[in-house]
Amino acid sequence: MGDPGDLVLRPIARVRSPFSTKFGVPRQSGLVPSLEADVVFEPPYRDRNALRGLEDSSHLWLIWVFDRALRQDGGWSPTVRPPRLGGEARLGVFATRSPFRPVPIGLSCVELAGIADGPDGPVLRIRGADMADGSPVLDIKPYVPYTDCRPEAHGPFPRPEDALDVEIPPELLSRIPEALREAVYGVLSQDPRPRYQHDPDRIYGFAFAGMEIRFSVDGRRLTVRDLRPAP
Repeated sequence: MGDPGDLVLRPIARVRSPFSTKFGVPRQSGLVPSLEADVVFEPPYRDRNALRGLEDSSHLWLIWVFDRALRQDGGWSPTVRPPRLGGEARLGVFATRSPFRPVPIGLSCVELAGIADGPDGPVLRIRGADMADGSPVLDIKPYVPYTDCRPEAHGPFPRPEDALDVEIPPELLSRIPEALREAVYGVLSQDPRPRYQHDPDRIYGFAFAGMEIRFSVDGRRLTVRDLRPAP
């Protein structure tokens, strides 16, 4: 066996997601079940036989790379500030799901909505993804309920707060394709802002499906202020 330090991992697939940047992406998989994405295999892995039996699984584990979180210097920090703890408390990086890790690997549980065949080979349609467009996928495994579900488990992170009330003026709502509206409401209701920012006058924006969605938050109400073509 070779030295593990020489191990090279190459993506088997990439994600096609409405998010061109990481801002706005749900903080965990499954928080927005209506949010859809595709897993498109790289040419060497476009063999339908590799997916035989996968249709029997309702959910999948995706092992992927936080390619938007790579440090230019290649270094890492032993502690991070998790947004779920307000962005102030520090925890050890291995006690969190921070994307800023020595080896930037992510793990997401997603719903398998279907498998389609097309010019890019077999494509997995998934729901509840928390990945930006182009994220590299290293492996796919079926979710096995009897062993993967642990109702008695506990951890340091609180459950998400109640969803924000989202208000989209009718004129702006009419400019969002109907098939995307539920996902847009779901993403916004999860409050895409950094947890330490609470200025009700600040306008935030993120790119989603070719649109830049600009919004503000006052208390528990999020209001969409403008829609623009994404830069």
